[in-house]
Amino acid sequence: MKLGCHVSIKDGYLGAAKRAYSLGANAFQYFPKNPRSLGVKSFDRHDAKQCAEFCAAEQMVSIAHTPYPTNIAATGEKETAVVESLLNDLDIADACGSFGIVVHFGSAKGDLLQGYQQMLNVLNQVQAQWEGRSLILIENMAGKGDQLGMTMEELIKIRELTNYPEKIGFCLDTCHAFASDLWNGRNWNAFVDKGRELGFIEQVKAIHFNNSFYPNGSRKDRHSPIVKGEIHAEAMKEILLHAEFADVPFILETPNTEKDSHQQEIEWMKQVAGN
Repeated sequence: MKLGCHVSIKDGYLGAAKRAYSLGANAFQYFPKNPRSLGVKSFDRHDAKQCAEFCAAEQMVSIAHTPYPTNIAATGEKETAVVESLLNDLDIADACGSFGIVVHFGSAKGDLLQGYQQMLNVLNQVQAQWEGRSLILIENMAGKGDQLGMTMEELIKIRELTNYPEKIGFCLDTCHAFASDLWNGRNWNAFVDKGRELGFIEQVKAIHFNNSFYPNGSRKDRHSPIVKGEIHAEAMKEILLHAEFADVPFILETPNTEKDSHQQEIEWMKQVAGN
């Protein structure tokens, strides 16, 4: 199985891959640029190529996570900035050998239908210009604010309605699913059955493996260590051991502390998975 965590690029893209490897990971996630800016980054392509070569040699996989201000339902000047930023993120991810970039489901105020339509507009603009291998991986949301992106139906419909659905996959965040009540920690079989029926499960290309600080249905997004949150450890194991996710990378976005380090959590995942 591909198990890992989010790592910093402070030592470059190759440095991020080596950092993940040193933690015992064979998968990782990184911000391709400043996580608080939509600015287009002129990046070191040699460093990115070395990252891709290192990952290929060590049989590692990676994904990038778009900056926090990225809103695929943005309008006006922000829309242009988001499109340009997403194309830049895809370019960086592709150069690093990453198979996709994670983007949060869009956020809109007021007319929600208009918000969905704008998401399609932005995604179509990006995909019409993108010819690389990296996918856009839309992430489910916890439900804070406008409450968009909490259901499988929303993610599936957005993917279906784009002009290039083959360029889109999903990133399932376990904390968000629990917070939004998409999954309550006890109904995994029902969740999977519905996901299969809708065609959601087969499009899950990455999993953010996070426990939740807040209880089920809270609609609050705060991650906890994988065995110390509101989600029972057995429920986390159930996801980790799900056969249809055997080839899907599990990425930790949990607090990385001396007491609950990513290295310790990766080892826990390995033991559960029998790696």
